[in-house]
Amino acid sequence: MKYRSYFEAAVTASRELTILKKETIAHTLLDVAEELVRNTDLILEANKKDLDLMDPQDPKYDRLKLSPERIRSIAADMVQVANLESPVGQIIDGHIADNGLQISRIRVPLGVIGVIYESRPNVTADVFALCFKTGNVAVLKGGSDATQSNAAITEVIQKVLLQYGINKHVITLLPPERAATESLLNARGLVDVIIPRGSQSLIDYVRSNSSIPVIETGAGIVHTYFDLDGDLEKGKSIVLNAKTRRVSVCNALDCLLIHKDRLGDLPSLIIPLSGSKVLIHADEAAYAVLQENYPTELLRKAGIDSFGTEFLSYQMAVKTVSNLEEAIQHISRYSSKHSEAIISENAANLETFLNQVDAAAVYANASTAFTDGAQFGLGAEIGISTQKLHARGPMGLTELTSYKWVIRGNGQTRSA
Repeated sequence: MKYRSYFEAAVTASRELTILKKETIAHTLLDVAEELVRNTDLILEANKKDLDLMDPQDPKYDRLKLSPERIRSIAADMVQVANLESPVGQIIDGHIADNGLQISRIRVPLGVIGVIYESRPNVTADVFALCFKTGNVAVLKGGSDATQSNAAITEVIQKVLLQYGINKHVITLLPPERAATESLLNARGLVDVIIPRGSQSLIDYVRSNSSIPVIETGAGIVHTYFDLDGDLEKGKSIVLNAKTRRVSVCNALDCLLIHKDRLGDLPSLIIPLSGSKVLIHADEAAYAVLQENYPTELLRKAGIDSFGTEFLSYQMAVKTVSNLEEAIQHISRYSSKHSEAIISENAANLETFLNQVDAAAVYANASTAFTDGAQFGLGAEIGISTQKLHARGPMGLTELTSYKWVIRGNGQTRSA
């Protein structure tokens, strides 16, 4: 295996992490956060080299772009992680058996975590912080479009690690070439779990080619249903925020569902989107209403691909439904099980939606933009899992642990 030395170094670092004190880990993270801000110019210079090679119209451009504000935000998230209580070593449960054995389940790190991601250099810092806090080693394979940015952030992190006498391989950044991805996916026995972050095609590729267990952080095909009893003012602010706050992220709104008896309110509901030049793909009923009430150059009739699409841009579909049941059926058909929302003042409909919609995060009268590890109090996130085994939704510290059974005895032997 060409890259075996990287993985072997990660395994060694993983063993060394088990004896590192929690206080040292916290202080290290705080110093890394300060150093990231202090090296803003260096990181932005590297980031510009990456940006210069990408078309500004590419939806990934916004994900790739760093700024002093974004670097300060990355550092703030790291500080929050540093100040959180680590779940490692917590006793989940335990009991004393009839024979006197003390049997406990204790949280432990997953071990060596491989993360494959595209475009977003903030992931480099977020993954390191969460893994380091939980005693995990991070083996990172970033996309070639963020090579310089990822390397600059990793360099800053490793500089601080060495100052504390910590093995720098607790964060390992693999070379950008595709062969490194293939090697990582087949590092069985050296890497414990793979977490892909990026497009659906990347996730599908990892799932199909990995010999290592995979935690899927799926694409976000996000819906919001405006119910018969929806409040228009709440709806206007929620839809605007969910769609335009940041269009390139996975919790951004892709499809607005609206009750047929509220079509008269549709222009008022979405006209704020025109300020951000959001292109609307409207079904027949919605199109008829919007024809005279939304900028013509920003309005199109919905096609076959309008629904079930993660736009990652200033585009949104509109679908008319007859009732709550039809809305839920539409979501069930097209959802990626990431984040779904309802806007309604009908308590029964809210509960029906929250109970029946199958997604990692379901919202009542709030923007889906909140699906985020930091917003959920996790400090940061290593990804948003759309599967049901091990973890679901934003994955923070607890989701980066497993457990082991610890049994304490006093000479007991088993007779049968």
